[in-house]
Amino acid sequence: MKNIFPTYFKYFFVSGMASVTLSCSNTKYLKEGQMLYTGAEINIENDTISKSDKKELKSALEENLTPKPNSSFLGLRPKLYFYNIAKEPKKEKGFNYWLKYKIGEKPVLLGDVDREFNKDIIQNYSENKGYFNAKATYDTVSKNKKARVIYTVRPGARYLISDVKFQKDSSLVNQEIQNLAGRTLLKKGKPFDLDVIKSERERIDNGLKEKGFYYFHPDNIIVQADSTVTKNHKVELNVKLKDNTPDLSTQQFSIDKVVVFPNYNLRDVKKGKYSVPMDTDSLEKYKHGDIYVIDPENKFKPKIFDRALYFKSGDIYNRKDHNLTLNRLISLGVFKFVKNDFVVSDSLQHKFDAYYLLTPRELQSLRLEALGRTNSANYAGSELNLNWTQRNFFRGAEQFKAAVYGAFDVQIGGPENAKNLFRGGANVQLSIPRLVAPFRFNSSSAFVPRTNITLGYEFQNRTEYYTLNTFNGSFGYVWKENARKEHDLKILDVTLVAPAKVTPLYDSISANSDAMKRVVQKQLIFGPTYSYTYTTTMLPRKNTIYYKGTLDLAGNITGLVTGANAKKDKVKNIFGIPFSQYAKIENDFRFYHKFTEKTSLATRFIGGVAYPYGNSEFIPFSKQFFSGGSNSVRAFRARTLGPGSFDPRTVQEGFYFDQSGDVKLELNAEYRANLYKFLNVAVFADAGNIWLINDDPQRPGAKFSKDFLSEVAVGAGFGLRLDFSILILRLDLAMPLRVPYYEKNDRWAFDRINFGDSNWRKDNLVLNIAIGYPF
Repeated sequence: MKNIFPTYFKYFFVSGMASVTLSCSNTKYLKEGQMLYTGAEINIENDTISKSDKKELKSALEENLTPKPNSSFLGLRPKLYFYNIAKEPKKEKGFNYWLKYKIGEKPVLLGDVDREFNKDIIQNYSENKGYFNAKATYDTVSKNKKARVIYTVRPGARYLISDVKFQKDSSLVNQEIQNLAGRTLLKKGKPFDLDVIKSERERIDNGLKEKGFYYFHPDNIIVQADSTVTKNHKVELNVKLKDNTPDLSTQQFSIDKVVVFPNYNLRDVKKGKYSVPMDTDSLEKYKHGDIYVIDPENKFKPKIFDRALYFKSGDIYNRKDHNLTLNRLISLGVFKFVKNDFVVSDSLQHKFDAYYLLTPRELQSLRLEALGRTNSANYAGSELNLNWTQRNFFRGAEQFKAAVYGAFDVQIGGPENAKNLFRGGANVQLSIPRLVAPFRFNSSSAFVPRTNITLGYEFQNRTEYYTLNTFNGSFGYVWKENARKEHDLKILDVTLVAPAKVTPLYDSISANSDAMKRVVQKQLIFGPTYSYTYTTTMLPRKNTIYYKGTLDLAGNITGLVTGANAKKDKVKNIFGIPFSQYAKIENDFRFYHKFTEKTSLATRFIGGVAYPYGNSEFIPFSKQFFSGGSNSVRAFRARTLGPGSFDPRTVQEGFYFDQSGDVKLELNAEYRANLYKFLNVAVFADAGNIWLINDDPQRPGAKFSKDFLSEVAVGAGFGLRLDFSILILRLDLAMPLRVPYYEKNDRWAFDRINFGDSNWRKDNLVLNIAIGYPF
């Protein structure tokens, strides 16, 4: 370590010299009289406002100033430097054009700054925030061809709201406004704020929309401010309808007829096949209960619209049901465009017809996909998928999906004795846009609940070792409370794993390992599974979260009824196969923080436990936890980490050591940054491991104990992500920092790091190649 510090001092010295050089070189490209604009400063001179108000006002004013200076990093302006050193290109292509205009950034000059305009912006913004007597001045400070502008603001006292009055009259719309007054955003004693006033107008508009005032608009409301009726910097607010508010905006509308065009397109309208609106006589033959479905070809069953539409004839219009209906129609998945029109049918009775103009997607699609991929077992290769989808299988917006696939995988960077893996299979799914159950279930969600029925088969061939057949099927429901919360309940999820062939080589390798023998045993797993997902990642926030909790209960009722008890040699079979009985829970929590539009922090915690009982002493291999690999602790090869402090290198003949466990803990953190368009970088750290619930004499140190923290593996590294929108290629290079199967007091590996040693690099640097982000 003693030779490292002089090197660091050299780096610091070189960095300092580069900073000075870049800083000076950017100004030498300026013409005579030009000055580089380096930014603005806001000084607030006021003794009457609090420090927090002063800080908030200063931050907001700085954000509103234009233009922004050239971007900088650690005091340097590298983008400006690239712009300056690149020659003016003759064409809008080539290296010089790319360097100057794509990487580089044009200099922002003092002459580009309209200081009078910024002064007006400062005064106007301050007034809008209640500083009615605000004044601003500016001064320019220049040196060495650089200039900055200092704005001095004297905001004066901030005006507070003394009273809020809602104008009263006998009109219906005004009565509804009075009903909304109790929840006003305008509060006595709070500062005058134009943004709050705008929000109050929108709140009133939203409230009136829920009461049938479809044509009302926030601009119909005026809030008058009067600072003359009180003293001591107070203002009185008057909320009222504008005198020129259109009569249509003050009328409460109800639904007359509900008309659906499930096969709408403009070509048919232009050809005169139908028109919008339609006259009453033409509509009668299309009536189905309370709605009219214009579907001469009978492509859709009318009952799907009964479940999706929330408006009925005679209902008072409200925005909630309006948006609910549109969202449910979209979530059916069969319509490409969903449009809604309201056409006044009776102006005297204030009624309008609700027209739903639905343009279907292509009902059938066939797609062939060739993918380069990395699976959970760290096998990279190619996969060919052929997918067929029918989006209206029984004319009720049922989606039928069928897929066949084949894959040939080769492990990259894994153990030498790992063999190639071939997988092939097929699966089908029928998704019905309602809950198929013996009881009636009404959902008021904006998302249509679905019943999913799936069947699948997979053939897996591990070259020279074994061949497995896997059959699976499930029946269950998926529904959303809202855009953030989703539930997935499989009433029955069945998996049957059966070996088709086990080679003598595998038999000899697994002779002394019961865990390896269980990999090729017949497995029958059935029972309910439930998962709950909560996410805010789709929201435009700085901090977002994702959580998924899963509960898997296999064979519980059957085990209870049959009295199965493997520990007392009372193992029960179904079709000659012992059924699995266990309870498993897994939690996946993620937190994302966005520093800027181009930088963010992503973190994840995984915690899970599986407990076998009754008819099982062990969790079936396919349902256990695994650690290591491109989406886990990346410094360790897939499925080679754990369980506990067990050393997987001791497995006979260096087999590919798929290690599994009953308990899993994992923590990941990753800093992500965008360098240029599709090119992203990341620095990451991973920590975690798996453990067994029970002792395994053949895997010493594998059981979960109070010393589990000393058995947590740690790795770190950096990565490149090539984001091509439709595909994200990820390259993560990682190395272990803490190895749980080393001696207990010697598990940290910092003193073993030796980048100059080719053997160390071969054994410790792990390159993960994957598609998509790890989390």
